[in-house]
Amino acid sequence: MQTPITILAIAGSLRAASLNTALLRAIAQLAPAPFDIRIYQGLGDLPLFNPDLDADSLPAVTGLRDAILAADVLLLASPEYAHGVSGPMKNALDWMVGNESFIDKPLVLLNASPRATHAQAALRETVSTMSARLIDEACISLPLLGSGLDAEGIAADPALHRALLYMLQCIRSFS
Repeated sequence: MQTPITILAIAGSLRAASLNTALLRAIAQLAPAPFDIRIYQGLGDLPLFNPDLDADSLPAVTGLRDAILAADVLLLASPEYAHGVSGPMKNALDWMVGNESFIDKPLVLLNASPRATHAQAALRETVSTMSARLIDEACISLPLLGSGLDAEGIAADPALHRALLYMLQCIRSFS
């Protein structure tokens, strides 16, 4: 029996029809054993980052920290806004800077729009600064922007299906 690999997947968009969230849902649908994909739903519950607040007294912040610490691997999928990381994703990362949750944590960056290079570069810099271990071979960009695909469509598309299974295989090889 294989050891389970718990993956916490975080989409950097709060939109109901987010391609990034659809991508994470597709991964959850496709993931074979031993993967346990948990999609984080609380990004919109985090207060705006304020270092004057006691993070340990904020349930949304401690909940995210504890979920990250409990995961074996993190998947981050964030849209690009004005050549930068989405506000909700940046806010979540800012809350995690002051704790140990990212230190040595294996992490994969997913990009639903290959032309969104600025946000990916900024995310890479931020999580590297936070001491995460990027699984470079698993970091992928997929041409989802304008595709009209939802999670089921992403999972059913043969090329996307293969790319996502390859990404999971890279994670398994790394773990």
